[in-house]
Amino acid sequence: MDWPIKWLAGIIISLGLIGGVWAKDAAPHFPKKKITLGHAHLNVEVAETREQQNYGLMFRDKLPQNFGMVFAFASSEPRSFWMKNTFVDLSIGFFDENRVLFQIMDMKATTLMQKDYPTYESSAPAQYALEVPKGWFQKNKIKIGDKFNWR
Repeated sequence: MDWPIKWLAGIIISLGLIGGVWAKDAAPHFPKKKITLGHAHLNVEVAETREQQNYGLMFRDKLPQNFGMVFAFASSEPRSFWMKNTFVDLSIGFFDENRVLFQIMDMKATTLMQKDYPTYESSAPAQYALEVPKGWFQKNKIKIGDKFNWR
């Protein structure tokens, strides 16, 4: 490879890295709260606005075990999530308007280079969704019908 091609490749890689850093810096502010689900306690970030919900857990390299993100919607509707720029495997729980868990599913991490993303859809209308590290629901013996409460 001669020097003009190496030089151009270096610029493209640098712009990609700058773009990734910019995307991380552009993360919206998430309010922090605590919830109880079953016998487990979680520290959560709350995604209430459209901007927060669209950004979600993107660009995270790891998540602590007792940490999650609650997506709180204004109404109960069928929900669909994807894992764009989400680098850790997650489990998601869907909750009704009374904060009662009705569905749990695992979601696979993606990469920056990925262009197609699977979607993960609720089986019924949901007003809340909780994303946690993959396997958290099983590890904490959380079952369908459990209810989360704000602390």
